[in-house]
Amino acid sequence: MPLAIAVTSLGQALPAGGGQLPDAAVFQPPALQPLETAVAQTAILLDQCGYVVAVYPDTLPGPYVRRLHTIRSVLESDRIALLPVALPPLAVAVLARQLRQLSVSDLSPGVLASAARLLAHYIYAGAQLASVAGLDRIEVGLGQHLASYVPGARFGVLVSPSPLLLRTGSGETPAGPAFGTSLTVARGRPPGRGEDWVLDTLAPAWRVQGVHEVALPEESGRWWGTHRAVEFVAAIADPSILYQLVTSVRREECHWCGLELIGDRCAFCAGPLARADGRMPGPPVRTVA
Repeated sequence: MPLAIAVTSLGQALPAGGGQLPDAAVFQPPALQPLETAVAQTAILLDQCGYVVAVYPDTLPGPYVRRLHTIRSVLESDRIALLPVALPPLAVAVLARQLRQLSVSDLSPGVLASAARLLAHYIYAGAQLASVAGLDRIEVGLGQHLASYVPGARFGVLVSPSPLLLRTGSGETPAGPAFGTSLTVARGRPPGRGEDWVLDTLAPAWRVQGVHEVALPEESGRWWGTHRAVEFVAAIADPSILYQLVTSVRREECHWCGLELIGDRCAFCAGPLARADGRMPGPPVRTVA
């Protein structure tokens, strides 16, 4: 069944990077598009593709998130899944690209949408920064904060799958994935002269199978607290491995809308999985940021 993957900025609509890949639909922020136009365009997308899965950072501004929920409410459609993701902007873009790769497979809409949570666990995301003074995504010690004001200081930050902050050049390297990945890199303003820590140190240590450079998403500077950043994401790039990963998980049926799903909650109607004791859970609850 056809399905469209949507993002909330052009910077999250990454190029294919080899091979054919369905385009990502792009929702526009409220300030750039009237609600009537957004609703009409989404209705056309639903008519063309059947289902829409929108992936966006969980730091998306509140008015933008409310716009997405309003579109779904106006259309009275449970064929739109809104998936906030607790990852940096480039990692969200990579996750959306993985879903675009899988959207041409035989996975059902419910399984594909709920697979986003599964795939996010296999993404290694971070950045090389010139300063961590404005970083609030992980804990920054007082000494590391003060070091941000030392000329030439540079930091390596890993936020997923587990947080880590280190000074580059110290000889310490974050533990990398134990599976094959490709590295996607996006550069803002250079974090400083000297070693390109991402390509010279991290990529060889993690034995990545390829490096793809893309434009830095416009949200990245705000997310990292500085525009002097090199953002990176190591993730599975082979669609056949992604497919095997998703299909290895047990499928269930949503008791509210009837779609297949993996995990404990339907991505489309937000209905929870039935309890182990056979009792039906309460009705789906949707929240708007």
